[in-house]
Amino acid sequence: MEMKPMHDSRTVSTRLVLPLDINHQQTIFGGRVLAYIDEIAAITAMKHAQTAVVTASIDSVDFIEPAVVGDVLELEAIVCSTGRTSMEVFVNVHAENLLTGERKAMTQSFLTLVAMDEHKKPTPVAGVYPETEFEKHLFETATKRREDRKRKQLVAH
Repeated sequence: MEMKPMHDSRTVSTRLVLPLDINHQQTIFGGRVLAYIDEIAAITAMKHAQTAVVTASIDSVDFIEPAVVGDVLELEAIVCSTGRTSMEVFVNVHAENLLTGERKAMTQSFLTLVAMDEHKKPTPVAGVYPETEFEKHLFETATKRREDRKRKQLVAH
C-alpha cells in the first residue's frame, strides 16, 4: 500500500466567533466547536484518502479555555495514523484575540474516520509516515490510543 507524509493531509481553518455562536455564559457553544472539529477532521481525512469519509469516533474533548465574540478560532488537523480503512486525525484548536494578540489553547482531540467507496463500503487508505518531531510523537503514540478506544468499546458493549 502507498505511503504518504503526514503533512500532506495538514489542514488549517480560521473561524470568527460571532454573537450567534455564544451561549448564556457569553462564550462559544461547545457543540459549535465540536462541529468545526468534525468538519476539519473530515476534510483532512478526505484529503488523505481522496474519497468520502464518515466519522467513527471522537475521543474525549476537554475545553481548556473559552472563546468569546470577536475571538478567532484557529483549527489545525493532520492524519497521524491509519488502519486498513480508518484514519486517526489530530485536531488542535486555539482562540486568539486579534486586538490584543492574546492566544490560548482551547482544546485538542483525536477523531477516527473511515474511508468509504462509491457503494458506501469501507475502502483501503494509504499509510502515513512522520517527518517532524511532533509528527513522530503523534505517530508513535497512536497505537496506545487505538488500544484505549478498543478497551472503551468492550466496556460499552
